[in-house]
Amino acid sequence: QVQLVESGGGLVQAGGSLRLSCAASGRTFSDYAMAWFRQAPGKEREFVAAISWGGGVTYYADSVKGRFTISRDNAKNTVYLQMNSLKPEDTAVYYCAADYGSRSDPDRRAYAYDYWGQGTQVTVSS
Repeated sequence: QVQLVESGGGLVQAGGSLRLSCAASGRTFSDYAMAWFRQAPGKEREFVAAISWGGGVTYYADSVKGRFTISRDNAKNTVYLQMNSLKPEDTAVYYCAADYGSRSDPDRRAYAYDYWGQGTQVTVSS
């Protein structure tokens, strides 16, 4: 089992920045690919970013490319999502997720992920 706890969400004006953190406990953190997904009201959960076990492979949704950066610190069992130039359409609940199977080449599909955090709300005002 892997337990994931997100933090860092909040209310920010358009153009601002936030840094989300996801702390993991349980099994060996470095064995897992990690990802961020988000879900806005009335919409399906969507992929945001993913990172391989060692951090060498990253993927981003087109909507966040160039504005968001995913990183991880395996010594701290934590994955981060640095979000810059935020837009109102980035408003959503953000979830981190862990997947053992795609640890070298992280999957971008939500159903591939075995463990999920409880989510943290990000609200961007215009």
